[in-house]
Amino acid sequence: MKAKFITTLAAVSLGAGAAQAADDLTLQLKWVTQAQFAGYYVALEQGFYEEEDLDVTIKPGGPDIAPTQVIAGGGADVTVEWMPAALAAREKGLPLVNIAQPFKSSGMMLTCLKETGITGPDDFPGRTLGVWFFGNEYPFLSWMSQLGIPTDGSDGGVTVLKQGFNVDPLLQKQADCISTMTYNEYWQVIDAGISADELITFKYEDQGVATLEDGLYVLEEKLNDPTEVDKLVRFVRASMKGWKWAEENPEDAAMIVLEYDETGAQTEKHQIRMMGEVAKLTAGSNGALDPADYERTVDSLLSGGSDPVITKAPEGAWTHAITDEALQ
Repeated sequence: MKAKFITTLAAVSLGAGAAQAADDLTLQLKWVTQAQFAGYYVALEQGFYEEEDLDVTIKPGGPDIAPTQVIAGGGADVTVEWMPAALAAREKGLPLVNIAQPFKSSGMMLTCLKETGITGPDDFPGRTLGVWFFGNEYPFLSWMSQLGIPTDGSDGGVTVLKQGFNVDPLLQKQADCISTMTYNEYWQVIDAGISADELITFKYEDQGVATLEDGLYVLEEKLNDPTEVDKLVRFVRASMKGWKWAEENPEDAAMIVLEYDETGAQTEKHQIRMMGEVAKLTAGSNGALDPADYERTVDSLLSGGSDPVITKAPEGAWTHAITDEALQ
C-alpha cells in the first residue's frame, strides 16, 4: 500500500510538472491594446499558444514605450516593430532580426484638409505637416527626401510638427496634414465630425514609398540557441493561426481585443472597424517575409539623399529560418 501511495504521489508530481512545462515568452507590442494586434490576443484567448506549450505574456506599448529599448533591455523576447525603426536601430548597433512579417501592406498615410488647397505632393512645400516620431518618422523623412522637399521649414520645404499620438493638430488647424493610419487615426478624424469629402489622403502605399510595418523581431543571439529557435517557431505558428482566425472572424476578434483592454479606452465600434481595416493589411501574408517587400523598404530608406534613414544595405536583418519551420 505504501509503495502504491508513493507511486501515485510520483505520478501526481509528474503531472503537475508537465502542467507547468509551458515555455514562457514575452511579446512587446508597438502600441496600446487594440485590433492592430488582434492576432496575438486571439492566439492567447483561443488557446493557440497553449497548444504549442507556450505561456505568452503580451505587453502593451504606449507613447512612453520604445519597443526597441524594451527588447534591448531584456524586457521582451519578441517585439512588434516597423521595419524602418528596426533597421535604423540595427545600424546603430542593436542586432534586431525580422523573423516573421504578418503585415503585407502599409496602413500609413497623410491626411489633409481639402480646404488647405492641397491636391498632391507638389503642394506640400510651405505647409505644416504633422509627423509621429519615436522611430515612426523614418518613412516620412524618406518620402520627403525622394520628393526633394527639405523638412527644416526652409523656403521650398515643409515645417514638421512633432505630432502626438492623436489628431488634434488637424482638428485645431495647427497643421495642414497629419499622420494617420488607415485603421485608426483616420477614423478618429471622421468621428470628430469631419466628413471624408472634406479630406484628401495620401497613402504611402499609393505613393510608392510604403515600408513594412508590424513585423516580429528578436535579438540575433536568440537565433543561435536551438531551444530559443524552437520556441520562436511555435510562437510564430500560433500567432499566424491567430491572425488568420482574426481575418475570418473580424467582429469576434475585435471583441477579444476589448476583453484584454485594461484601460477601458477602446470602444466596440472603433475596434470592429479597425479590425476590418487591419485585415486588409494582413491579407496575403502567411507570415513569411517577402524578400521583394524587404528590398523595397531598404531602397526607400536608402534613397534619402544626403540624409538617408540608413546609410548602407543591412546584412542579416531578416531570416526565413523560423517561418520555414513554422509554416510547414
